[in-house]
Formats: sequence, C-alpha cells, structure tokens
Amino acid sequence: MIKQMFRWAVLAILMLQGLNACQVKSQHGHSPHAVAGNKSQSHEAEEDEAEVDEPKIKTAGLVLDLRNMPTLDSIISELAKDRVIYVGEAHTTYGHHLSQLEVIRRLHEIDSNIAIGLEFFQQPFQQYLDEYIAGTLDEKEMLRKTEYYLRWVYDFRHYKPILDYAKEHAIPLIALNIPKEITRKVGAEGMDALTDEEKAKIPDDIDESNSLYKKRIKDIFYQHPHGEGRSYEKFMQVQLLWDEGMAERAAEYLKKNPEKRLVVLAGIGHLEDGTGIPQRVNRRVPVESSIVLPADSVEVRPGVGDFLLYPEDAKLPPKGRMGIVLARGEKSIVSGVLPGSAAEKAGMEKGDVILSLNGESTEMLADLRVFLVDKKPGDQLDVVARRKRFFFGETEVRLKIKLDE
Repeated sequence: MIKQMFRWAVLAILMLQGLNACQVKSQHGHSPHAVAGNKSQSHEAEEDEAEVDEPKIKTAGLVLDLRNMPTLDSIISELAKDRVIYVGEAHTTYGHHLSQLEVIRRLHEIDSNIAIGLEFFQQPFQQYLDEYIAGTLDEKEMLRKTEYYLRWVYDFRHYKPILDYAKEHAIPLIALNIPKEITRKVGAEGMDALTDEEKAKIPDDIDESNSLYKKRIKDIFYQHPHGEGRSYEKFMQVQLLWDEGMAERAAEYLKKNPEKRLVVLAGIGHLEDGTGIPQRVNRRVPVESSIVLPADSVEVRPGVGDFLLYPEDAKLPPKGRMGIVLARGEKSIVSGVLPGSAAEKAGMEKGDVILSLNGESTEMLADLRVFLVDKKPGDQLDVVARRKRFFFGETEVRLKIKLDE
C-alpha cells in the first residue's frame, strides 16, 4: 500500500485579517477559517459538468499572518467536531487525492466510525462497493461491475490509495452520483424529456433559488463555446441534478446511519461556497460540516470554503503505454497507432480489435482499461487481435508488445 504519510508543501490555513473579528459567515453557515489559493477549477467537462478557467485572484486587502501558521494537526480536531467533512479535488491532480486520503486517515484515527461518499461512483452500483469492502469482490472486478471506465473515465490510480485504505480498514464507500444516462439525456433534451421511470431516480426536491450558485453556473456556461442544441437552461438542469442527486444520497445515508461521520470527496465546483452539495445536504438533514479545498486550485475570497490547504506536489508514476488510439464505443477498436510506439513496432494496425491481453478478454473497451490499470513501462503483453483482410475476411493476429513510458 502506498505510504500514507507524505510531506505537506506548506500545509497551512491562511487567515484573512479581521475576518474572525467581524464574524463574517460563509455561504454554508460557518465562519470561514481561511482563505488562500490561485485558481478555480471544477469538473473537466465530460458531459455538461462545470469546468472553470483560471479566474482573477481576489487579493485586495488580504493579509497573510505568517507568524502562526496552522498545520493539519491543528485543524483536524476542528474537523472531527463535524458530522460531514467535504474535501474537494481537481480530478486529475494526484496531490489533491493524497490530501483527501490524509484527512480520512487522521479522522479515522480519532473516530473509526466513518464512511466515505464518492462522486466518482454512481448510485445503482452501490452493491459492488459493498462487496469490495467486504472482500468478496477484487479491485478489477469492482471496476468492471461499477462500469468505472464507462462512467467516470479518469485514471483510477488517482483514487486507488483512498480505496485501498478504505478496504484495509473496512470503511464503507457510498456511491453518490446519479446515473450517467439521466444527465446525458437532460443535457441533450432537458428535464421534461425524462420518463416516469427516470424521474423516479432523481430527487423530487430540486432547489434553484440560490443566486450565487446560478451566477457561477451561468458564468461557467458562457465562458465556453457551445454547439447547436446546447442551452444554458439544460446546462443548469444538469448541474442541479448532479448536486441535488449527490446531496440526497448523502443525506439518506446520514439519516439511516446516525452514528456515522461522512467524508464526501467531490470536485471543487460541487463544494465551493457551499452552494452545491453542502447546502443541499443541510436542507435535508441539518448537520455540522466543514469544507476543505485545495489552496492551489481555488479563488482566494472569503466564503469559498472553511479550510484551504496546500497539497503535496505529487505525480502519478509513469504508466505503461501501448501507443494506440482507441475508437469511441464499447469495443476495443484501434483507430490509430502512434508513430514509433510499442504497438507500431509490434505490428499493430489501425482497425485491429484487441481480443485479449495476456490471455484475459479485452474485446470490450472497459475491460481493456481495467486490465491496464496496474501495468508499468517495460511490462510485456501477449496480444491477440482480430484484423480484417481485404480479400481474406477476418483473421486473428498475435503480437508481443513491450509497454512504453
């Protein structure tokens, strides 16, 4: 298991001078304990989810008191007073996930009765997370059954240390997100297009009254070009579905498990200002909570969160690469072979369908991605592929590929 202890670059909460004295409240009900950072970031837009360009940093009048800079040790006791702790992330920043793990680890050492809510798993697949924690499902099978690489797509290695720790300590994992099929349909056709069966899978209570939330989503929408059929109204509906859906699932868990503390891991855009998930949880079940955001990825301003911390500047280790481009869809179809790559040297061709790797079926794209999760540069693959021949129909080819970095 990856070593849990890691060096914090400048692990700190930076205080806005005079903020506590005037008892300014954040949007989610706490006095902001800190402000810091240099850019705002939300979801990398896989569908309609909010993606934010780097904003202007609001530093006018900001004073950083460097004489008594808190550490994670000094704030963890404050976090431990809350029923819900929200810890934000930019999905592709490994240091953010290590920060999430460290918060979880330290809270667990204080009180083992915790659960972890996860944006990156969808609600219909909860049973497979339960089986994974119970030890009846291994990691790769869990990824297949939750359809991780069809529904989330980001490199699982970002999250693996968190799930390893949860499994080691039998910490429940809670799938928060609503089904992708629903958000896609709403993004394309609007909420009115949902069937009664689909509507039964989304919250009845969807609140769009928060003006700060609406302004932020509107600003995000108009920062980016949108093709035909893309409308602000549908974009807003998708954002509301994401946030209300995750909030409802979290609130249900809290109600059913009154003894549990919940650590929610989600993209920054779902947490900043408290207007995404946090306020919507609190509307359903009033709880004490804190929002922890990565200081390297948020806009500096009062109310953005409760705690901002600097994560470790960490990178994922190099990943073994075949050097191919895969076509969109369910099958593992090679739509391109990169010049000079391991695949080209081995004789792979555009149009090949990868049937198996090292004897394991990978004809389905999700299976191929799951197989490659733990593969490193230098690993050897025995590849079986189906190839079309112009005059001779289809044939199977066998290749040996040594993965590149």
